[in-house]
Amino acid sequence: MIRSVAERASIVTKGKASRRPRLADLPARVYAARGVTSSVPPRSDPPTMNAPRPISLSPPTSLIVRRTGRLVAMVHELHKAGYQRLRVSPGMSPSGMHWRCSITCASNMERDGFSIRDTSPANGLFAAYTSADPGYFGWAGAETWPARELAVHFLQAFPKLAEHGAGRDWTYAGWLTELLGVVEQGKTGRYPIFFADFPIDLDAQSVPRPPPP
Repeated sequence: MIRSVAERASIVTKGKASRRPRLADLPARVYAARGVTSSVPPRSDPPTMNAPRPISLSPPTSLIVRRTGRLVAMVHELHKAGYQRLRVSPGMSPSGMHWRCSITCASNMERDGFSIRDTSPANGLFAAYTSADPGYFGWAGAETWPARELAVHFLQAFPKLAEHGAGRDWTYAGWLTELLGVVEQGKTGRYPIFFADFPIDLDAQSVPRPPPP
């Protein structure tokens, strides 16, 4: 069958069009390759904040409160340095007297965002902290170290945890920034508690639940 020049050009054009992806299809293909089915980039919509908090202009008067806040500030410094997959698990001791805030990595965290899977120090992915400790992780003289110096020592003391904590996690880093804003207010009663030996309301904390890993 003899086709006209116009018909042959139409066939060639259609063949090329079938092999070239449309620009509108590119986001879907990219995210599908990453295991994301939506053509819209993933995002996080945190709960609406009732009201902004006042800016803290001075450190808390309580020595214990300053130390606990410095621990969260240390993790914040680590996030700024590129270790955003490091996560904290804030809760209360069985006595109800001391705030606990252990540190692990996203791969060692349950889907609820605050329960740690393996708390054995032997695995190298867990660093325990409690406000009952006058310092940090048994380091001599660390009681007065600033957050950045604590961060440097943390990388040296927990190399495996640091390795697993390296990487971006902007959603979680934002959540921890809000947590830091709460502890800087210096009110221990506002410290979030996501685990305890007594009933607690997870949705009535000073910050929303942390995002899942």
